[in-house]
Amino acid sequence: MLRLVPILLAVLYGLALYHFSAWRTRRELDARSRPLDEPALLKEIDRLADPLGVRQVPVRVYDIEPVNGLAAPDGRIFLTRGFVQKYRAGEVTGEEMASVIAHELGHVALGHARRRMIDFSGQNAIRVVLTAVLGRFLPFVGFYLANFLTGLLAARLSRQDEFEADEWASALLVKAGIGTGPQKSLFSKLGRLTGTEGRRPPVWLASHPDTDARIAAIEANERRWGLPARRG
Repeated sequence: MLRLVPILLAVLYGLALYHFSAWRTRRELDARSRPLDEPALLKEIDRLADPLGVRQVPVRVYDIEPVNGLAAPDGRIFLTRGFVQKYRAGEVTGEEMASVIAHELGHVALGHARRRMIDFSGQNAIRVVLTAVLGRFLPFVGFYLANFLTGLLAARLSRQDEFEADEWASALLVKAGIGTGPQKSLFSKLGRLTGTEGRRPPVWLASHPDTDARIAAIEANERRWGLPARRG
């Protein structure tokens, strides 16, 4: 029983750290966000409301420059100021922005925030076990190797969540009459929009899947659903 104590402590520490991180994120978002106020964009986003059975889809703008969308642990959806600026500049269409919102709604609907809490705690326990085992054979590098292996696991789980949210978003976009074209066209320009084009880490280290793989997965779903596959 005593052998399990370090693992249990690692799980509890992971849970506490996750909750603290969620609390800190909520405070940051509350302090640096405002409701989205772009009538034309809101009109596109609200096309998602009917198939969801709601009156509207509330979205807030997080006042930071990097281009991103995010689903907070409490279920709220955010677009960054940098992303909204790309829309204003005509670099992104309203339907493409709606596809971002659909993706983030997918994370919420699929419970990825809760799953990440469990995953994070489990990964912390795995790190403790790997550190103990590897430390016996590789005293000076066991800790770093354990962190590296745990990081690989975290990246793989994160990529899985992204594929799942993409699929959920595709289904919602089809039901809303928007289709998957804007979703795919946004992915094709995402590297340029975010400034990461040509600078991605190896796929097995990345927290998000390769863009071409995401588009291919969407088109595979289109075929499975009997929809015509069209590039965005």
